[in-house]
Amino acid sequence: MARLKPWEVSDELWAVIEPLLPQRQRRFRHPGRKRLDDRLALQGILFVLHTGIAWEHLPQELGYGSGMTCWRRLAEWNASGVWQRLHEILLDRLRAADVLDFSRAAVDSSQIRALKGGRRPAHPRSIEGGPAASTT
Repeated sequence: MARLKPWEVSDELWAVIEPLLPQRQRRFRHPGRKRLDDRLALQGILFVLHTGIAWEHLPQELGYGSGMTCWRRLAEWNASGVWQRLHEILLDRLRAADVLDFSRAAVDSSQIRALKGGRRPAHPRSIEGGPAASTT
């Protein structure tokens, strides 16, 4: 079996991802250009993210569509919550397989909202008696 490149999606992973993707129906009257296959668009997204190249430099020869197409698909899927649901599903599978190791996890408190709040700093008192006069 040939080894997949890091941006190529295996059939097993695609079976998990495909049901999460929003389905777009083609218009009947004016269908326009046929939409790029979702799996190819995903591989194009992963290629750009893996290699770090600019979206507009995605090689057409790879067959993943244009960089702009992949970028739009990434934004569309992000807006519809695909990545969040995929993250949750993959975490659940990793937990079930008991392969997650949280012993090296770190939580940055500056990124976590304080639910009970805290004391608000007092506003510094002005040394002026009132607002400045208008200059207009």
